[in-house]
Amino acid sequence: MPLNHQHQLSILKDILSEHLSEHDGTVSEYEQIERLVESLLNNDLVSNQAKQQLKEIHQYSHIGKESSDSSEYISDHQDDLTQWVDEMNRLS
Repeated sequence: MPLNHQHQLSILKDILSEHLSEHDGTVSEYEQIERLVESLLNNDLVSNQAKQQLKEIHQYSHIGKESSDSSEYISDHQDDLTQWVDEMNRLS
C-alpha cells in the first residue's frame, strides 16, 4: 500500500527532526530523504511553494550523503533544517 503525501511529509519531517536533534545522519537516511522528496515533487497535491522547499531538501540530502562528516554538515544546515521542520509542522 503506497503512502499518501501526508504520510510521506510526516516521515520526511521525522528524519529531518532527527538530524536536527542528533546532529547525525546515515547514507541510507539521506537516500530515503531523496526518495521521499522525489515522490512528493511528482505529486500534484503538493503546492508549488512546498515543492520549492522540497528541492532545497533534495539538494541537502544529495550533498549530505557524500559528506565525510555528517555531524558538521548537519550543524552547518541547522537553520535550514529548523525552517523546513517548522514549515512541515505548519502544513500538517
